[in-house]
Amino acid sequence: MPCAGLRRISGGPRSRALAARSLTRPAAGFVRLLTLVTERSSAPAAWRDRALHRQVWRLALPIVLSNMTVPMLGLVDTAVIGHLDAPVYLAAVAVGALIFTFLYWTFIFLRMGTGGLTAQAFGAGDADEIRAALARPMLVVGGLAALMLALQVPIAGAAFAIVETGAEVEALAREYFFIRIWGAPATLANFVLLGWFLGMQNSRAMLAQMVCVNAVNIALDLIFVVVLEMGVAGVAAASAIAEYAGLALGLVIAARILKATGGRWERARILDPRGLGHTVAVNRDIFMRTVLLIAAFAYFTMQGARLGEVVLAANAVLMNFFTIYSHAVDSFAHAVEAMVGRALGARSREGFVRAVAACAVWALGVSLLVTVIFAVAGGPIVRALTDLTEVRAVAGEHLGWLIALPIVTVAAFVLDGVFVGATRAREMRNSMIVCFALYMPLAWYLPTVWGNHGLWAALLGLMVLRGTTLGWLFARIERRGGFVKS
Repeated sequence: MPCAGLRRISGGPRSRALAARSLTRPAAGFVRLLTLVTERSSAPAAWRDRALHRQVWRLALPIVLSNMTVPMLGLVDTAVIGHLDAPVYLAAVAVGALIFTFLYWTFIFLRMGTGGLTAQAFGAGDADEIRAALARPMLVVGGLAALMLALQVPIAGAAFAIVETGAEVEALAREYFFIRIWGAPATLANFVLLGWFLGMQNSRAMLAQMVCVNAVNIALDLIFVVVLEMGVAGVAAASAIAEYAGLALGLVIAARILKATGGRWERARILDPRGLGHTVAVNRDIFMRTVLLIAAFAYFTMQGARLGEVVLAANAVLMNFFTIYSHAVDSFAHAVEAMVGRALGARSREGFVRAVAACAVWALGVSLLVTVIFAVAGGPIVRALTDLTEVRAVAGEHLGWLIALPIVTVAAFVLDGVFVGATRAREMRNSMIVCFALYMPLAWYLPTVWGNHGLWAALLGLMVLRGTTLGWLFARIERRGGFVKS
């Protein structure tokens, strides 16, 4: 647990060294995971298999590139609105975008569930089930999108009751919300397509779709805001239209993939109660897991706000480190998800083990690299993100937690991918319930004793708990016969 040594933490370089030392212990748990995998296979040979590593990077690299387009879009949104004649416009877009970030993040289960189910159908070589794996979640999207549009007024009311702003900012943010919400059907459908492309081992299609959405969004931002002077409404309209452009391209790509794959659209298979029930159950459990994870981060923010505006701002700056790291290592979580699902569909234990071993090694290597980068360049990164002296000082005192973060979280990222690819969503849900139940008392109590150091200790403790519980479940499943069923 990250509590070790906290009584001695008081800030500065010494605090960073102590935090890093006390939080590198989870690496041992990750090594035990690799040992467990290698004991029952020829995984060491997998690490020397160049074809296997090329497959990992063929899946991971386009995801890294697609992730890089997301902050670019945010920068353009900020730039075009930031040049208007009042800061209220920028504040309104920031509030509206924040609401949609949390709203859509709760529906990320559509991508995760679709990816695992599709990968298993792909591994089994079942062309009809590949089509069904795309059609079933699209039916779910239809129902969810209709519900969101029908309930947009109460959803907005609840969102703005939680996010407190001034009257002028709220009025503009509401304008943003009620325009962008009409892009929800396309956004949810795009989640399904992204998961389906990943399950089909085609991350280049994911990249093409993400680039399309963001490129159209940026172009329309410039047209609607700079040329047509539509203000906040222009930014919202650009985002909604861009989602439909991405959906159109995604459907074209999917049609080409399906033509090459073969198979038929079988209504009986698509609407089979057993298949639909499994799809709904997987998505339901991942949804519950995601809501708890969002709640954990939201509580972290709330607790930071109680420690003062400077601490809140410093934590916001430091969370950029987490974003940088997650964009880097999440690509290997996606890769292991696709490769594990394919191996399970093919009933190949050897393929399963080799996929986990190769992706875990690369994820660990990238995590170590990011740790070094944070340790060497953490200070300059903070100074580049803010000019406020007080915020820089507080952020600098807590850099040690961020330096330790990659090693602490790598197991959770990789194991998430394993369980998603294996469609073991119930275990993921149960793991998150336990982690959340243990995290909340830590996040409440530790800040009262150690201030913001205690809050960061609680958050990294959550990551340790996630990796530990998923690792325990992984080992338990392996002892009972493994993920692959013959």
